[in-house]
Amino acid sequence: MWQQSESYPDPRIEVLDPRFAPLILPHAAVERLYTGTRWSEGPVWFGDRNCLIWSDIPNDRLLRYDAADGQVSEERRGGFANGNTRDRQGRLVSCLHGRRAVARTELDGTLTVLADRFDGKPLNSPNDVVAKSDGSIWFTDPVFGISAHYEGGIATPELPTNVYRIDGDSGEITVALAGVDQPNGLCFSPDESLLYIVESCARPRRILVADVAPDGRSVGTPRLFVDAGPSGTPDGFRVDVAGNLWAGWGMGAGQDGVRVFAPDGTAIGQIHLPERCANLCFGGRARTRLFMAASQSLYALYVKVQGAPYF
Repeated sequence: MWQQSESYPDPRIEVLDPRFAPLILPHAAVERLYTGTRWSEGPVWFGDRNCLIWSDIPNDRLLRYDAADGQVSEERRGGFANGNTRDRQGRLVSCLHGRRAVARTELDGTLTVLADRFDGKPLNSPNDVVAKSDGSIWFTDPVFGISAHYEGGIATPELPTNVYRIDGDSGEITVALAGVDQPNGLCFSPDESLLYIVESCARPRRILVADVAPDGRSVGTPRLFVDAGPSGTPDGFRVDVAGNLWAGWGMGAGQDGVRVFAPDGTAIGQIHLPERCANLCFGGRARTRLFMAASQSLYALYVKVQGAPYF
């Protein structure tokens, strides 16, 4: 049973390498903010609203955590949203399993579909999404959302499992990276020179990294960044301003939570949770509060390092 840590430092925060110690606060503990989801995913921070929005995929809803009073309420239903981000105009962009689409929530609350087909064929089930400083939107397209009715609906895939780019000016959809076996979480390095991608169906599962092309429209041949081992399961992730990668992690004893990697791929820290963490983001007033969407719950931890300043 989950219990709040009664002393500092929180024993659930494990230093695996001395480089992790300066990133954490000795007098901060992991907090459970909410429980009651079936599969939490896609947290995104809205500083202008002082709130976090995240997905509860099987329950087909977006939830909102209001930081001012700690209350959780329903933001919206429909679409079986998974990964979320904000574009450079501050609008919510979501991967919708139910519509096999990437859609933007306009400021008046209406939805604009940014991508639901490529080369005349329906997308599989967009999974995770990130915005780049040039206004483009990048997303992964594995088949997880069409493999069962639990998080969408069963359908036959018609496209390879690619990483796509939506141009911010023209809306053109192009393949940014092909040949990844079920790409999942993705994010850019702080200077956007690198793209990190989870390859979910590789065995062992792994995190890849690829150089972003000079024109910013595609990436080069990916290389291994992290071998997750026989039981490690990376999912969504984000980077801090120093380039460390904070990854949702599982599965199994001692694995569930968040694993942190230095820019050279060394595991330097672990935040242990009682549930597998699917995705995370940095938020709060100074981007120093780590929000962790884990299975049935939402957790948070104040840290010393800032998250990279993009959504």
